[in-house]
Formats: sequence, C-alpha cells, structure tokens
Amino acid sequence: MKKLNSINDFVIRFANVNGSGSASANNLFAKAVFRLGIPVSPKNIFPSNIQGLPTWYEVRVCEKGYLGRRGGYDFIVAVNGQTLKKDYEDLGSGGYFFYDSTRSLTQDYTRKDITLIGIPLTDICNREIENPKLRPYSDRRQ
Repeated sequence: MKKLNSINDFVIRFANVNGSGSASANNLFAKAVFRLGIPVSPKNIFPSNIQGLPTWYEVRVCEKGYLGRRGGYDFIVAVNGQTLKKDYEDLGSGGYFFYDSTRSLTQDYTRKDITLIGIPLTDICNREIENPKLRPYSDRRQ
C-alpha cells in the first residue's frame, strides 16, 4: 500500500448531514489548523439546502499557502450513511477513511490501498447524551 508522505499538505473531506450542526464543527477544524499557523482553504459543498440531505466540507491544508482546490482526498471523515460508499470510493490511494464502526462495513468495502479508522460514534453518543432530542443524527446510516 502506498503511504501518504506529505506534511502539512493534504485534503480532508467531512461527509455530513445538512442541518446537523456539522458546518459549525467543520469550521472549528479549519480554524484550529489555521491558528496553528498553517494556511487552510475550506469549502462547504451543499448540493441541497434541505435538512437531512448530504453535505460535504473540504479543507485543503497546505503550509506553502496554496488555496486552490486540488483533486482527490487524503482523509475522509464519513459520518453520513447515505453517502458512505461513495465517500469510500472517492478516497485517494494511501488515504485514511474515518467512519462510525457501530455497524460493521459490508463485505464490499475491500480496498487494500487505504487505512480504515473505525470508532463506534453512535454507541458513544447514545451512551453519553441522555436527552434523545440532542442526538437526532447519531444513527444516520441507511
């Protein structure tokens, strides 16, 4: 497997559900990297402004200051079950795929050229957030 070997030069894509508060969380990520002194170029992608439909947030991190978007993704944070397979397929070779492992990936997730990072996010949310009204998007995989 080809490993990523760049430092402070990557593209991360967050696959979210519109209306879940993800825009605020994604913006915090971009601000945190920027405050570390590394130039970032964030872009929110809304194919629809309807709550519950997919949305993506891409951040190019590049210490050389390149702000234009470039092809491919090095790291995908996949927290939208509706787009999970497409996000998986869009990840560049050598990349990292972060997903909710509360439910196992099906047998057609067989790429050997990427690294899977599974964290049981839904289980953690359900255990830690007692008020069900505060976690309507914690289990969106379909």
